Amino acid sequence: MFKTGIFLVVVMLSAVPLLPGDELPDWFTPLRDAIYSQILSSQELTSFYNTARQRAGQELSGAELSVMLSRCEYMMGRSLLYEGKKEDAGIYFQRGLNLAQESVDKKASPEGWQMMAENISQLCTVRSTAFVMANGTKVEKYSKNALGLDAGNTACQFMIAARWVYAPAPFYNYKKGIQMLQDILTNYDNRLYKDDRFNVYSSLGYVYKLQKKNDDAKTWFLKALDVYPDNKYVKSLLAGL
Repeated sequence: MFKTGIFLVVVMLSAVPLLPGDELPDWFTPLRDAIYSQILSSQELTSFYNTARQRAGQELSGAELSVMLSRCEYMMGRSLLYEGKKEDAGIYFQRGLNLAQESVDKKASPEGWQMMAENISQLCTVRSTAFVMANGTKVEKYSKNALGLDAGNTACQFMIAARWVYAPAPFYNYKKGIQMLQDILTNYDNRLYKDDRFNVYSSLGYVYKLQKKNDDAKTWFLKALDVYPDNKYVKSLLAGL
């Protein structure tokens, strides 16, 4: 039953076409899509994770290999975080950060800086307040480093915009966050990876939900579910409207 379930998920994911801008290797996207779909447990995702790491080692080298391995660690960290296993997730995020730093040390790239920002941002959700105070501002710093090399890096644009949506009072600015998220869709729609598109859509839904603008929130949550129909997080937000 275990293997049958994984086989069915693989078939489902392989049948989903890539969206505009989604040019990551076809041996990595099953790991990413399975995690965002939230169908399999972190234990069941191990085979996707191991396959992606193995293929990365076979096909990449140097800074590019370090970046892709960092992506793999980040994704597994996300799956554990979904399950509330913060300590275990933190181990993966820290490894992801170390690999991203290794990549930047070898050769600075927008993807390397992006993965430094991605892993730091998630470490801030599982570590102490002291860690957040010392490292929280690095998310925007590293994102801007990436954008300095590639202004169209939508993952980093999203991380900067998300600050204004998810920051606690009095540091949020919903109007600014909404504008920045919508600017990503207007100016870089053809550059959005599938997960970035989902993140933008779901964040717009979330910020409208916070303002009790439920019709707008529903519109964006449904768009997010068009990308990942089984995502439990967005389904729960939609159900709570």
